[in-house]
Amino acid sequence: MLVNGKSYRTVWIEDGIIKIIDQNRLPFHFETLNLPDVDTACEAIIKMHVRGAGAIGAVAGYAMALAFKKNSNKDFSDVEENKRKIEATRPTARNLFYATQKVWLAGLEGGYDHAMEVAEKLAEENIQEALAIAEYGEPLIPDGSCIMTHCNAGWLGFVDWGSALAPIYRAHRKGKQIFVYVSETRPRLQGARLTAWELMNEKIPFAIFPDSASAFLMQQKKINAIITGADRIALNGDTANKIGTLEKAILAQYFDIPFYVAAPISTLDPSCPEGTSIPIEHRSENEVNSLMGWDNQGKEISVRLTPEGTTAINPAFDVCPASLIQLFITSQGLIKPEEISKKIKNAL
Repeated sequence: MLVNGKSYRTVWIEDGIIKIIDQNRLPFHFETLNLPDVDTACEAIIKMHVRGAGAIGAVAGYAMALAFKKNSNKDFSDVEENKRKIEATRPTARNLFYATQKVWLAGLEGGYDHAMEVAEKLAEENIQEALAIAEYGEPLIPDGSCIMTHCNAGWLGFVDWGSALAPIYRAHRKGKQIFVYVSETRPRLQGARLTAWELMNEKIPFAIFPDSASAFLMQQKKINAIITGADRIALNGDTANKIGTLEKAILAQYFDIPFYVAAPISTLDPSCPEGTSIPIEHRSENEVNSLMGWDNQGKEISVRLTPEGTTAINPAFDVCPASLIQLFITSQGLIKPEEISKKIKNAL
């Protein structure tokens, strides 16, 4: 990713310490955090200092490797407990479980060194998958397109490049004129805070709009296509993504607008037959009742939005039926929803 013209990764390992860009400080402050052990990695995932399916998967893989570092015997009970701890942080994101399982098996086979080797490999694969998504998805974006996005599925959601934004970045770098409508994505405003910040760094023109204005923009024929990411894809093509995605998919079908889902193969879940089997994370009421920000001195502040004592519901994801998705843009090409089951079985 580009930050003031300098290239960064969202997640990397340095001297045995996980390092991340602190997404809770963006867009006002660009800072990195050190995560030296499993506990700090878990806290970073839970509190969303790192978020996005690919980036979470990379941190989870590195954390799983670190769990083997202090294990000097053949009793892996402590390591297994750490695995459960990591997997409990965000139950919906498939990439997290994919990474912990791969690194867990590597550690059982060859200890810490092999576990870290596999974690590094998974992080690099995440970048290569994103680059492939960019290549396969770019032809779907004609010159002059106006694209709607939801949440943040760009640089910050992956180790680099992203999923839904990757084809947009590639199209822009090939000289295509593109405008992006950025859904704010309540309650944590990942679109308004993170996607907007990325697009500014990439110098792609955009406008933020309230989530509730989606239908208006489509009705006014402002949108040529919608591209979102995914947190878990079931065997039948049903897809979990950030809350609010389902509404956009329904509206896209009504207004006859292409609705694409961009995701790496590691997001496909062979153990999940359909969307009703996908676990949905429910987060704190505070995220709905309050708004987090920073003052001019960089001090974190929270502003109450609702009357004291208000009850709020806060599902972090919804599930979009496969029938509403036109194409999946994956690291192995464009896939129709009805072909997902075959692709999962062949790839994993």
